[in-house]
Amino acid sequence: MMSKQEPWTRLSHRKKLPGWVAYNPKTMRPPPLSGDTKQMKILSWNVNGLSNIVQSGGFSSALAQRENFDVLCLQETHLKEGDVKDFKNLIPGYEYNYWSCSVARLDYSGTGVISRVKPISVQYGIGIAEHDQEGRVITLEFENFYLVNAYVPNSGRGLRRLVYRVDNWDPSFSDFVEKLESFKPVIVAGDLNCARQSIDIHNPAAKTEDAGFTEEERESFQINFDMRGFVDTFRKQHPKAVGYTFWGENQRCNNKGWRLDYFLASGSIIDRVHDSYILPDVTSSDHSPIGLVLKL
Repeated sequence: MMSKQEPWTRLSHRKKLPGWVAYNPKTMRPPPLSGDTKQMKILSWNVNGLSNIVQSGGFSSALAQRENFDVLCLQETHLKEGDVKDFKNLIPGYEYNYWSCSVARLDYSGTGVISRVKPISVQYGIGIAEHDQEGRVITLEFENFYLVNAYVPNSGRGLRRLVYRVDNWDPSFSDFVEKLESFKPVIVAGDLNCARQSIDIHNPAAKTEDAGFTEEERESFQINFDMRGFVDTFRKQHPKAVGYTFWGENQRCNNKGWRLDYFLASGSIIDRVHDSYILPDVTSSDHSPIGLVLKL
């Protein structure tokens, strides 16, 4: 019987198929790796305004203590460049902090990475001025892979940015990622603002004209990621699990959500993914964090 405190265990999908089950991290995550196994744990979270979530107590070091992650990728920080200094010591013990802020529109977009592991190198943006004004991408190079923290543009109300998103941003971003992959495997983490398949949104039939689930966006995802060999790690681990990472206003209680947040991995590294999961009980943003455990 479903607990009232665990709405994510409610299968509310309007068009569910046989075998589909609600994702429950309490029962569907594999046992932790042994302590002597070399590994890295990465979390990704769209915080929908870092200042607000910190001030409200919705973001604290408690998440780091609970999850013991190595790297935290943040999207939609809404920070201005002058604000960054106030967040450099956000989590004790995580001394490597990297921030990218929107300069085209203040208090908008923005990404950040907080790490206790020192990267080999750090790159901001994708090297194209048209796409690098909103602080959407930070890339960290580690010994065995690149980690790309991305906040993909939302097509917006009335789909006003749909053409920009699918014709310009998506192919430019995937070209950037593919170029990285020529040197070493890549993991893309973040809010990719697209529910890939019908299983990833609670009411697909009614949402085909909404940003994040248009035919154009899903086709672009397939062309620019799936067909280039990047693997959706959560869906590979849970082919029939209905798990969401975003909920609209007052929709969490009924688990009427979307899966917009991903870890995509190069095919060459996919066998090293031990766990790809969602933390639906972390509710201080309209998105919940997602996690990845990678064997090194």
